[in-house]
Amino acid sequence: MSGKTSKLTRPGLPGWLILVGSVLLVLVCLFPFWWMVVSSVKTLRELYTVPPIWWPDTPTFQNYSNVLFQSNIPRYFLNSVIVSVGSTGLALILAIFASYGFARFKFKGKPLLQSLVLVAQLLPTAAIIVPLFITLRFLGLVNTYWGLILVYMIITLPLSVWMLTSYFKNIPVELEEAAIIDGASRLECLFRITLPLSLPGIASVMVYAFVTTWNEFIFALCFATDSSVKTLPIGLAEFSTEFNTDWGAVMAASVVMTLPIAILFLSMQRLFVGGLTAGATKG
Repeated sequence: MSGKTSKLTRPGLPGWLILVGSVLLVLVCLFPFWWMVVSSVKTLRELYTVPPIWWPDTPTFQNYSNVLFQSNIPRYFLNSVIVSVGSTGLALILAIFASYGFARFKFKGKPLLQSLVLVAQLLPTAAIIVPLFITLRFLGLVNTYWGLILVYMIITLPLSVWMLTSYFKNIPVELEEAAIIDGASRLECLFRITLPLSLPGIASVMVYAFVTTWNEFIFALCFATDSSVKTLPIGLAEFSTEFNTDWGAVMAASVVMTLPIAILFLSMQRLFVGGLTAGATKG
């Protein structure tokens, strides 16, 4: 064997090119958020100036004052919190039990049932909005929190079940078998072994369900026509009239709407990414 050591190199792009590309990608992704924040502190004249002003001469918080104290945005914000937290919690509870059953038990028709669960995710909004409205009106749930919570649970549950099922399958079943030998029940295995090891998957499902319900517009527009249950996406549309749009207020309200999502994602970023990639490999 020769004393010379051969150095293995992998062909690829230079490091500086990858860095430049990454920086450009980040700038492109962050530009809409930066422009939204800058526009929220502009005056009406600066908003309509051509060419656009990249930074206001005298930043003003009047738009935020109008949004927070002279509109229904605080009420809509509370409505969005109640509906999003309620639907996310309900979808997460149901997804945990359904996913555990699909991941751990063998029964007749299991592949068919898993496929049927995903069918609900494939249906377009236009195909289900009328049946849902008729059902909610029959149950007396139109213009109620529970009506929106149930609808949002329906649209987020299918993908939540698939995401958690993939994650549960990656947890070694031998851990639960050892616990069962020691006298643990299936529920104890779920709550004491599987769920603590599934925090990344649970976090990813929670973030997905919360973001989906927080930003949803069509169902809220149809099922929540009363201001007492309207959500933030509907509130943003109220700043637009037939002849004019208060873009400063729209941008300020958009910032208020975006902050909870940004805080939630940043606080759970590592768990969220880990949960999404868990199904890529198995072993």
